[in-house]
Amino acid sequence: MDIIEQIKNGLDFLNGYLGGADYFPYLLIGVGVFFTLYLGFPQIRYFGQAVRTVRGKYSKKSDPGDTSHFGALSTALSGTVGTGNIGGVALAIFVGGPAAIFWMWVTAFLGMTTKFVEVTLSHKYREVTEDGTMAGGPMYYMEKKLNMKWLAVIFAIATIISSFGTGNMPQINNIAQVMNDTFALPNWITGVGLAILLAMVIIGGIKRIAKVAERVVPFMALLYVVGALLVIVYNYENIIPSFGAIIGSVFSGSAAVGGFLGASFAYAMQRGVNRGLFSNEAGQGSAAIAHSAAKGKEPASEGMVSLLEPFIDTLIICTLTALVILSSGVWKDKHQNTFDRIDMDFIVGEWTDQNTEHVEKLRDFLNPQTKSDSGIKRYSGSISLQDGEAISDGFTLLNANSVAEDVVYKQQDETTNKLVPITGVITVSDGKLENSAIVVEGRSLIHSASLTAEAFTRGFLGENGKYIVSLGLLLFAFTTAIAWSYYGDRAVIYLFGQRGVLVYRVVYVVMFAVAAVVDTTVVWALANVAIVMMTIPNLVGITLLHKDMKQTVKQYWEDFRKGKAH
Repeated sequence: MDIIEQIKNGLDFLNGYLGGADYFPYLLIGVGVFFTLYLGFPQIRYFGQAVRTVRGKYSKKSDPGDTSHFGALSTALSGTVGTGNIGGVALAIFVGGPAAIFWMWVTAFLGMTTKFVEVTLSHKYREVTEDGTMAGGPMYYMEKKLNMKWLAVIFAIATIISSFGTGNMPQINNIAQVMNDTFALPNWITGVGLAILLAMVIIGGIKRIAKVAERVVPFMALLYVVGALLVIVYNYENIIPSFGAIIGSVFSGSAAVGGFLGASFAYAMQRGVNRGLFSNEAGQGSAAIAHSAAKGKEPASEGMVSLLEPFIDTLIICTLTALVILSSGVWKDKHQNTFDRIDMDFIVGEWTDQNTEHVEKLRDFLNPQTKSDSGIKRYSGSISLQDGEAISDGFTLLNANSVAEDVVYKQQDETTNKLVPITGVITVSDGKLENSAIVVEGRSLIHSASLTAEAFTRGFLGENGKYIVSLGLLLFAFTTAIAWSYYGDRAVIYLFGQRGVLVYRVVYVVMFAVAAVVDTTVVWALANVAIVMMTIPNLVGITLLHKDMKQTVKQYWEDFRKGKAH
């Protein structure tokens, strides 16, 4: 087992007690349900007020803060609209099937209230920093109102870690992957080039970040929406069946179809909630940091602006991505691709996805919660090859949660430096190839941004559709990295003061470049852990302040009726 796999296994083990644990979806949804009922469905009642506020109807230039309501919303959206909308939705369907999308919707609807609460409280307890800018976020209400400095420190540390695991590394990793797939551009060139641009933007702080976001976010959203509609309309006959697949499998789990082996109710729910959180970040407390910089005296006013984020991010953009993938049918088809080492598993015996009994056992093997009960063992031994194809039996290769087909094993020729099919014997140990230099190609399911890119080729634009994904991902993910750099440096200021910001920004830019060539699966595993390390302390904090929240909203409406609130 190599170091990359060891790291991934360690992260997966940790995530089993965090976002992958049975309690986490219920905790996240439960807090959303509580505040939705406690505050009387604010995501519905205050939606119109939110739109009027973000349009600047109640704004005053003299209000304290660094950015406008629209600037804060754009910055926060640039932090949430990213790989979660393109790669994350595809990953949710890949793992949990269509039913996972329903749980993304539930997370978003309830998340509108959760975000309203966390932003309101963070704006209320914000502070002015040494350089005169605003600093806010859950760490400030945790310390100033709850008197729980220790919890604030945990949240701030988790924010710094999450800025790398959520906002930095997965973003550039997906950009580099798609740019390589689309334009054959080496990953390191993409990483270094965008790292330079990133440094040029974030050195200007929140005002420059907000200005960039205000210009880029509307354009990128429009581009992506139009591109998605061109695919959905092209496959119009599959629109209703796609919704049927989402709704019809909510409580039964997603059935096996094509190369997809199926997913249980629990797994679909867990993946949907997890990916929904990764996409809109409601409950994580991150966007609250951006909104704390907004001009205004009424915290609840900015909170209302923030409830628009999950609506735009998940209920609109993520839904469009899901419909593109489901209506095009690519999610259940096997595609020719080069296999990632971590996605591959050699198992004992000859298995097929055409046999119902085989499918059920394979599904259990791929689910960490039921793997030990599947009866399937990882293969160890030798495999004889002729012209790259296996001529020995007794094993099956799984790749990307599917039975691989038309598999060819290659290695680099020392003379020509080209990949050539192998003739000879290779060795497998505990389900993995011992020689990591061997390249394996074949047909299997695909996931993340590659799946979305493939889906976009199944519309009016044909093969050109993948350029929409490439450009959309470039803009979405890059602006996400920009926004998260701000979240991280506010956490650094809280912990270490202004002196720590420069060091943080340098490390942030360097890691951004490095992550372009890091294995995709490991990056997502890191993101899964980091995001929950912020979320749990934040959910605890806002729940403890439920009375404070209700009083703040009540005061806002009293002032608004008197003409004082804006």
